[in-house]
Amino acid sequence: MVQIVHLNGRFMPLEEATIPVLDRGFIFGDGVYEVIPVYSRRPFRLAEHLRRLQNSLDGIGLNNPHTEAEWDILLQQLIAQNEGEDQYLYLHITRGVAKRDHAFPKVVVPTVFLMSSPLLSPPAELKATGVTAITAQDNRWLRCDIKAISLLPNVLLRQQAVAAGTMEAILVRDGFMTEGSASNIFVVQNGTVLAPPKNNLMLPGITYDLILELAAAERIPLRVGPVPEAALRSADEIWLTSSTREVLPITVLDDQPVGAGQPGPLFKRMDTLYQNYKATVMRQAD
Repeated sequence: MVQIVHLNGRFMPLEEATIPVLDRGFIFGDGVYEVIPVYSRRPFRLAEHLRRLQNSLDGIGLNNPHTEAEWDILLQQLIAQNEGEDQYLYLHITRGVAKRDHAFPKVVVPTVFLMSSPLLSPPAELKATGVTAITAQDNRWLRCDIKAISLLPNVLLRQQAVAAGTMEAILVRDGFMTEGSASNIFVVQNGTVLAPPKNNLMLPGITYDLILELAAAERIPLRVGPVPEAALRSADEIWLTSSTREVLPITVLDDQPVGAGQPGPLFKRMDTLYQNYKATVMRQAD
């Protein structure tokens, strides 16, 4: 299978894609990215993902290289040129090539790279047993709401989780939970879903928003606000959410069981709601 990518206006095999060493994404990590799941060859919640991409571009002062309609065409072309009904799209935009200087270049042509990879839904056994996680101090910068390509702090935090034999590191800053190293996190206490608020300390997840929408529509008790570390550690349930991992239960945190140590009833209800929503959206696109 030849993986086809898009780089600066051209489709090509991945092996042929190259960038100059003075690209500011390579030199400074000066760029943003977005990840979009695709089911049955249809992007999932595309408008929401493109809106978040725009927010990230605004956050670093970089003009969007394409209109929403142009993005739609490009992404559909990329999907069509790669195999698999379910894919995930990676969009990578940097400030472009310029001499090495911290200040923005006066004339800039952004580098635009798009890639599609196979999307594998979480296996049923993970939903049945849950996954494990650790906690870690959130030592990232203060603009976590920008989906920046400079992900070294997240990489190091995620590696802590991997080294501990777990799936995720749940981050704590100043006594409050923020998010996972590569996910959003929800806590359930006494039948109420607790969600940290959108601010500069967490990435506004597309799946995070969908969970809030589903909870509100189904009248599941929900509180959006600061989540103390104590609430995290005494949770009845903890959920991990992301565009590629959907919704997963965390059943062990720092080697201690979460609640009863197995996926809880609210997780099972939310996972069913999520899957039903996804199926409905895909049917409506036919």
